[in-house]
Amino acid sequence: METNYKIIAVDFDGTLCFSNWPELGDPNSSLIEYLLKEKAAGNKLILWTCRAGKALSDATKWCSEHGLSFDAVNDNLPEIVELYGNNSRKITCDLYIDDRNAFIDSSGRLTGAAL
Repeated sequence: METNYKIIAVDFDGTLCFSNWPELGDPNSSLIEYLLKEKAAGNKLILWTCRAGKALSDATKWCSEHGLSFDAVNDNLPEIVELYGNNSRKITCDLYIDDRNAFIDSSGRLTGAAL
């Protein structure tokens, strides 16, 4: 499936919101601004968080209060489920934004925020 949009999955705690779970904290204004621009450009946003129940409801309300709306929350987009014929636990996206990110750099070293 080729789309004309990007799918961006973003974490909540420590990423969108500078918080100490289950509390809410200050917004990451730069990231929110970036996501709003991406959404306005026609790209899709997924809130991808470990929060559930009331903590998840609090997070989605907090996001809404900061102008963010999502095409999915802790789930794949419907068109992705249709494409693959199932809804895998791994979110299909073009970009994951998370404070616990790590990667292998060009010299073969593991680097990133989580290290």
